[in-house]
Amino acid sequence: MAYGSPATEADIAAYYTHIRGGRPPSVEALEELSGRYHAIGGPSPLTEITRAQAAALARRAGLPTFAGMKHAPPFIHDAAAEAKSAGIERLVGLPLAPHYAQMSLGAYERSLREAWDGELVFVPGFHDHPAFVAAVQGLLREALDAGRPGRIFFTAHSLPARILDEGDPYRDQLLASCRLVAAGLGLPAWEFAFQSASHTGEPWLGPDLLAAVEASGARDVLVCPIGFVADHLEILYDLDVEAQAFAGENGIHLRRTRSFNDDPVFIAALADIVSDALRVGSLRC
Repeated sequence: MAYGSPATEADIAAYYTHIRGGRPPSVEALEELSGRYHAIGGPSPLTEITRAQAAALARRAGLPTFAGMKHAPPFIHDAAAEAKSAGIERLVGLPLAPHYAQMSLGAYERSLREAWDGELVFVPGFHDHPAFVAAVQGLLREALDAGRPGRIFFTAHSLPARILDEGDPYRDQLLASCRLVAAGLGLPAWEFAFQSASHTGEPWLGPDLLAAVEASGARDVLVCPIGFVADHLEILYDLDVEAQAFAGENGIHLRRTRSFNDDPVFIAALADIVSDALRVGSLRC
């Protein structure tokens, strides 16, 4: 399962409306989002990448695999119906997000449980799974081979700050992932920052990446978006367009680790995660 993306420019309004729980966005908000898609050369590739990840996982794990999106076709309920039609009785729910938050992974679980009445083993993230940690380390080694930066910034999508008062583990899991990845790598100085906060009139988790980069004084920066596993708007626009523009204006050399997408190493990690979930699920049942 993934967030989903509009397939064409004509789908952007329906996609945005779905994100807003059926409330159409303002003309200005829709124009702003459309402008971001134009800046990356068209709609986000996230849905197609997720399909490719699902197909690769099916081949690797030898299991029938179905792709469902939270906010765009094929929806989670479509994937659940497809699984049921295929005769599946026991389903693993795998959100393609490593870190748990009620607003993200919790929403995926609720959507899937509403759509699926068979046995369900839900994967509530994989932030500390050894295979995921090793895969991120591989991306960092690859980037470091191209040159050692003055500072590394791990990033993830910001969420409203109120989740901390609610006891949400999201930020703690992110920091734990960073420490696990950094262990033994001999990294340059690193820190964690959030990105992609929305303007909703309430505080969101910080520090923001651009503010953190500026405050650090670093002139050569490597960003590792540890909270994301595929190219989409938050990568292709927020980092590759917006952050690059900020870096250019301030004389900073900024680059990022590449996204996993359907890289075989990441698919192998997902296969291990699914295998472990099935094993634990069996013991629990």
